[in-house]
Amino acid sequence: MKEKPRNDISKYVKQRRKQSKLTQPEMALKAGVGLRFVRDLEQGKNTLRMDKVNDVLRLFGETLGVVPLDRDKILGNE
Repeated sequence: MKEKPRNDISKYVKQRRKQSKLTQPEMALKAGVGLRFVRDLEQGKNTLRMDKVNDVLRLFGETLGVVPLDRDKILGNE
């Protein structure tokens, strides 16, 4: 089975959790989310509740936000 590539948020959360020396269960408890949610987040699941993602990100002083993209590059109009 082909491994699903992880997104930037999942990589960031896993890296910060390890830097903070937290296990997945510890992070779930501190963030007030379920262990299954933490595992899904770190594995790069495409559909997650943004409020819960923010609950986890707040542990590291971060939040979700809008990031501008180059529309021409995305649409191939370079």
